[in-house]
Amino acid sequence: MLGAQTKFATEGMRKINTRSFVRATRATPREVNRQILLNLVREHEPISRADLARRMEIARGMVTSLVDELIADGSLYEGATVDSPRGRRPQMLFVRTRGRLVVAVDVRFSRTYVMLGDFSGIAIALETFDTPETPETLVAELRVRVRRLLETHRDVGTCEGLGLVVPGMVNNVTGRILNAPHLGWRNVDIRDTLAESVQLPVFVENAPIACALAQMWMGQRGGTDLTDFVYVNVSDGVGTGVVVNGQVLRGVRNTAGEFGHVPLSENGPSCYCGGHGCLESYTSNLATVMRYLGQPFAAPTARGIVEASGLNIDDVIARAHAGDAKAIAAIEATARYLGAGLAVIVNTLSPAQICIGGEIIEAWDIIAPSLRKTIAERALTDVAAATPVVPEKAPSQARLRGATTLVAAPRFAAPNIA
Repeated sequence: MLGAQTKFATEGMRKINTRSFVRATRATPREVNRQILLNLVREHEPISRADLARRMEIARGMVTSLVDELIADGSLYEGATVDSPRGRRPQMLFVRTRGRLVVAVDVRFSRTYVMLGDFSGIAIALETFDTPETPETLVAELRVRVRRLLETHRDVGTCEGLGLVVPGMVNNVTGRILNAPHLGWRNVDIRDTLAESVQLPVFVENAPIACALAQMWMGQRGGTDLTDFVYVNVSDGVGTGVVVNGQVLRGVRNTAGEFGHVPLSENGPSCYCGGHGCLESYTSNLATVMRYLGQPFAAPTARGIVEASGLNIDDVIARAHAGDAKAIAAIEATARYLGAGLAVIVNTLSPAQICIGGEIIEAWDIIAPSLRKTIAERALTDVAAATPVVPEKAPSQARLRGATTLVAAPRFAAPNIA
């Protein structure tokens, strides 16, 4: 089955640090050097063979051999030549992203987004539709849409896979959705069925984890590696992706990092997970809008009340920026609760950085002061209190970029060596 091709997914996927690597020797596979070289090109393109040889401290002949292999398999391509102070003009190398296509799918409670893009995350086409109630209906809808997208854009390139992200816990090896409370899906096997339907390898992942992977693999190149951080997605729910030493922290049961369901109060509002007082029930988009409406949050009724009001989080943020005191107060309260949750992350994980994604960061000018003040009050040390908390740089398509990363990043990951 096609689904079996994807079982490596992002399991154990480890990013190569191109500023601190151990070069392979005869005792280690040639594949290691290939992956180091590929990542050096990715982070420093355009780059010459001579520069690669200097960075890797290996002979030009070995570099040429490795480059030839990567050009042959479509990973690299040669660009223009450049002037050189002496000798032949070097031909520069680039990672090939154009023509290598990915279907990215972001499943949310109310809407599902489908993007056809290339390996760099650049969108070629984008569609959206109401999220079906059942996984089976979703697969049937995606089958039609994906085939139509690929047929319409068949001259653009070859699609190498489909990445699907959901708001819930996922076993990324089997593709099973363990629990997605907002969707009402529990123990759902969707990957192999979807792979057969669209005739592509399929990768399934928790949305915040996918966003964290995108931060590593599609972030700014040539700078400081981001290998120890937490990505917090604040949207319909609140989820986190925890990255330690360049690898996603999953835990033995694929439930690690569920800080959205850390209880702030045992007597707090009910949450979609079935608990009470979860961070999510104070800080999600629904919670913020309910606070603006002056209504107490309760999972069974909140969504209906918000939909009946005709308001969403974007409306509340717009009103806050227009000077609406009630909207400002609602957002600042969300920031304080979120700061309390982030303090838990700071004190338990001590990350180098926390990145916040989701619609709420459009109000970053309002939430940042309260957020940082609360963290400072609750952090256990001055150093912990100074943990950088930054907004997502590309919030509008963060989850779709994450879905793209599920397909693209394994091509650059460090190989597993026994």
